[in-house]
Amino acid sequence: MSTSDWMPDVAHPWTRFALIVVIALAVAGLLRRVVNAVLRRFAIHHPMGASIIRRANAPMEAIVPLAMLLVAFRAAPDEPARLVRVLEHVVGVALIVAVTWFIVRCIGALEAAVTRFNPIDLEDNLRARRLQTQVRVLSRTAMVVVVVLGTAVVLMTFPGVRQFGASLLASAGLAGLAVGLAAKPVLGNLIAGIQIALTQPIRIDDVVIVEGEWGRVAEITSTYVVVKIWDERRMIVPLQYFIENPFQNWTRTSSQILGSVLLWFDYGLPLEPLRGELERLCKNAAEWDGRVMVLQVVDSNDKAMQVRALVSSADSGKSFDLRCKVREGLIAFVRREFPTFLPRYRADLDATEPVVPLPR
Repeated sequence: MSTSDWMPDVAHPWTRFALIVVIALAVAGLLRRVVNAVLRRFAIHHPMGASIIRRANAPMEAIVPLAMLLVAFRAAPDEPARLVRVLEHVVGVALIVAVTWFIVRCIGALEAAVTRFNPIDLEDNLRARRLQTQVRVLSRTAMVVVVVLGTAVVLMTFPGVRQFGASLLASAGLAGLAVGLAAKPVLGNLIAGIQIALTQPIRIDDVVIVEGEWGRVAEITSTYVVVKIWDERRMIVPLQYFIENPFQNWTRTSSQILGSVLLWFDYGLPLEPLRGELERLCKNAAEWDGRVMVLQVVDSNDKAMQVRALVSSADSGKSFDLRCKVREGLIAFVRREFPTFLPRYRADLDATEPVVPLPR
C-alpha cells in the first residue's frame, strides 16, 4: 500500500475546507486562551471588571469559535452550494444569538456590580439608592432593547421574513396603526422608565405613599415598580403611574422625618409637667435624633383641648416606633399623675325632678 492511498488529497476542495475549519477552531481555542489570560490579569486590579468578565465568560466561549467558523465558511466549495449556505446561515444566526446573549450578560453584570459596591443597608444611603435606581432601570431597558434588536437582526437574515417586513412597512395603514396601539403600554412604560432613571422621582428603598398605602420601593423593573407595604404585602404599580399621578415620597432628599402625636386632655391639665415628661421620654428613646421636640396645644372644643407632641427621627420606621412610645408614655403619665384631667363628658343632674322607677 502506497502513502498516497491513505493520505488525504489536499488538492480536493472539501479536504481543504475541512483543514481550514480545523485550523479555524484551533486558532479560536488559542485566541480564547490568550484573551482569558489578559482578562484575568485585568481582573486582579479591577473588582468590577472581574464581575463583568465572570458573567460574560459563557457567551464569550461561543462567540470566538462561531466567528472563526463563519470566516472559514468563506473558503467552502461552491458545490453543493445549498448545503454550505444553510450551514453558514445557521452559524451566522448562532453568532448573532451569542452576541446578543453576551451584551445582555454584560449589562446584567454591570448592574450587579453597581448594586454590590453601593449597598443600601447603610444609615446614609441616598447616593447608593440614586445609583442603584439609575443603573437598574436603565439596564432593564437596555436589555429589552438589545433582545429586540437581536431578534430583529435574526429575522432579517431569513429572506421570507425580510420581504414580509418590507411589504408591511410599505403598506403601513391599519396594520401599523394596530401594532402601534398594541405596543403603546409597553413603549409608554419603557419611556417612563427612562424618565424615572434620569429625573428620579423614586429610588430603590424610598418610602412612598401610593394609593393610600405606606411602603418602600423594593424593585424597579422595565415596566413596573414593586412597593413593599409595611404589612409584607406587595403592590405592583406600572411605571407610568409615577409619571402621571401624584404620590408622596418621604425620602426624596433625606430620610429624616417629623412625627406627631395628637392627644385630647381636659383644660385643667398643666402643660409644663407634660413637656417635662415628653423631654424625658425622648431622651430615653434611641429612635429620637435630637433635632425636634415640641409640645403645643393645637386645637380645642367645648369639652377638651388637643395637645400635639412633635418629635423627629432619622427615618420613617424609627419615627413610627418613637410616636408609639411617646403616645403610650404621655397617656401613662397623665393617668398616673393627673387622672382627673383625662377627657370626659360632664352632665348636671337636677335633684328636684322625680325619679321614675323602672318597671319590673
